[in-house]
Amino acid sequence: MTRQMIVPLLFGLLGAAVLVWLGLWQMQRLGWKQDVLAKIEARIGATPVSQLPKFPDPERDQYLPIMLSGRIEQPELHVLVSRKQIGAGYRIIVPFDVSGRRVLLDRGFVRSTDKNAPRLKADVTVTGNLLWPDDRTSSSPKNDQSKNIWFARDIDEMASVLQTEPVLIVVQSNTGDAIDPLPVETNSIPNDHLQYAITWFLLAIVWLGMTGFLLWRIKRRTD
Repeated sequence: MTRQMIVPLLFGLLGAAVLVWLGLWQMQRLGWKQDVLAKIEARIGATPVSQLPKFPDPERDQYLPIMLSGRIEQPELHVLVSRKQIGAGYRIIVPFDVSGRRVLLDRGFVRSTDKNAPRLKADVTVTGNLLWPDDRTSSSPKNDQSKNIWFARDIDEMASVLQTEPVLIVVQSNTGDAIDPLPVETNSIPNDHLQYAITWFLLAIVWLGMTGFLLWRIKRRTD
């Protein structure tokens, strides 16, 4: 090995080591995320409680399964969503009166053509999960209340409009009126750590390959 090859070799080995470390770190993150998702799934599928917490807490009560009898009220809010193989439609959010406490109820999905279909007040028993969703992103448009088109489930804003507590129940089963439930699931929680890890490991291989090619060229010049 010539002196000219030492620096590129060290640089190549150091770079590959950093890339491998990043890949291993992502594998650790993958294990952590899988554990988190397993705990969330267990929480979602636990035995439902039969009453609302007196003071619901977004951290303590997130995903809490609940079974309540109450009355579906009006008016309703429409949150724009899209479903695979179906297309655009709306989540139907309504006030839900439970023994004098009014909360938000996410009844599920209707197609765009059924956005303004008549839906009656009704006494129902619902099984669902408490949720404080994080729908809004930096690219989400502002909700258009004049057209009743919402682009995110902004709990505080919706509660103000419908005069309810800032608490949302997402139903697990059908509540009538031809509305398809969109129950709480972990599928919407991103878990891309395996893809990231593979990317870092492949970059490490490419880095080592480029380092080897550079060393080969240096050796050819010095021979």
